[in-house]
Amino acid sequence: MSIPDHAQEDSTPILPAEDNEGYHKGLGARQIQMIAVGGAIGTGLFLGAGSRLQAAGPSLALVYLVCGMFSFLIMRALGELVMYRPTCGSFVSYTREFLGEKAAFVAGWLSFMNWAMTGIVDITAVALYMHFWGTFAFVPQWVFALMALCVVTTLNLVGVKWFGEIEFWFSLIKIVALCLFLIVGSIILGVRMPVGGHQTGLHLIADNGGIFPHGLIASLLLVQGVVFAYSGIELIGTAAGECADVRTVLPRSINSVIWRIGLFYVLSVVLLVNLLPWTAYHGGTSPFVTFFEALGVPGVDTIMNIVVLTAALSSLNSGLYSTGRVLRAMALGGAAPEPLARMNASAVPANGILLTVAVYLVGVVLNYIVPSQVFEIVLNMAAIGIISTWGFILLSQIKLRQAVRSGRMASSGFEMPGAPFTSWLTLAYLAGVLVLMLFDYPNGTYTIASMSIVAVLLVIGWKYLNPARAAVRDGQEPPRMTAP
Repeated sequence: MSIPDHAQEDSTPILPAEDNEGYHKGLGARQIQMIAVGGAIGTGLFLGAGSRLQAAGPSLALVYLVCGMFSFLIMRALGELVMYRPTCGSFVSYTREFLGEKAAFVAGWLSFMNWAMTGIVDITAVALYMHFWGTFAFVPQWVFALMALCVVTTLNLVGVKWFGEIEFWFSLIKIVALCLFLIVGSIILGVRMPVGGHQTGLHLIADNGGIFPHGLIASLLLVQGVVFAYSGIELIGTAAGECADVRTVLPRSINSVIWRIGLFYVLSVVLLVNLLPWTAYHGGTSPFVTFFEALGVPGVDTIMNIVVLTAALSSLNSGLYSTGRVLRAMALGGAAPEPLARMNASAVPANGILLTVAVYLVGVVLNYIVPSQVFEIVLNMAAIGIISTWGFILLSQIKLRQAVRSGRMASSGFEMPGAPFTSWLTLAYLAGVLVLMLFDYPNGTYTIASMSIVAVLLVIGWKYLNPARAAVRDGQEPPRMTAP
């Protein structure tokens, strides 16, 4: 596999001819900015923070901060790769170039598994959120799951501009809701207004067991759950391939994520535990709903249900967008069936999207057969795909930096800070998350154990889809990445 030579006077990357062929540059600056924000903010904050506060108390803010810093480093690693060569194939394309076809095969299919499982969770979440309103109580859960899937599929098939536009508004709703809480909470804390019969202030932390009410171990065990709140941050790498001015927009979008994580995740938790005792928050209920209900604000439960519904639809929308393009990049390299490389009239990889939809339809069936168990069946399987995707991004960035230092390539101009030390440190962090999952019995333990089954499936898939093997079988030269 040849590596493009970047030692040219204009330092313009030589793109593999097939990587971006057929795509439209339909994403503008505001959409890329919102995709970057939306990828870092989801139901893990709006809904999941309740159970995590219950488990770890105020130390959740520190856990969010640490995991957020590593998530930012992963985004910077991806940003260095994107600025070297923007491509809709994102991490799959970089993995193929720097780590080889076999690694790209594993990276792509594990990513597909992640988004496929996540999508089933998302359509299930949409159905559950719709049942919040009593008006829809008579409608079966699977009907709402199917409706959500039909709407988001249509938006993805009609063109990237529609995807970017709907994702812009989905992300905007989430940001507005969080900003409203931050403003109201800060004012209440500033004037020391009582909430729910409690005097607000730092004493609520000290009076309820301090920062680590359940000990340091409880907080450490929470890391393996919190890390997945940031899943989806890699979406910006895929979207960059369809951005009209990626070299101007992307660095600004990525660099702004770190303060947004600090603002929306860390500051939100700090405010929550200073406005009410952390013991007031519980799993299954958004902590933001708990706070506004304690204020006596009418209709807040409806408003927050709309927000978490939007977050679930946003994740579903992003999953279809990502998998379609990842599958096409794999098909172009021979690591997936050739029909998945085909584009429709709207310059969208429709076959890849429809394959993902077919998997999501399994989720609709599960919502019909076992509506109360869908989350447990698929949620943990997504974890393997998330960790592996981030790992391949970091390994590709390490290889790119090695090539730059040896003089084989020019610098991308957007280097990951502190690399290669920070690259290896972040990889160690991801390995630590897997270890924590192993000790999270039964769900995490079973997930790690299932990796052996996934490995067997990947070996079988490689045997039949290996591009070099297929080329030899057909009497052709093995495919290589070449400059146009």
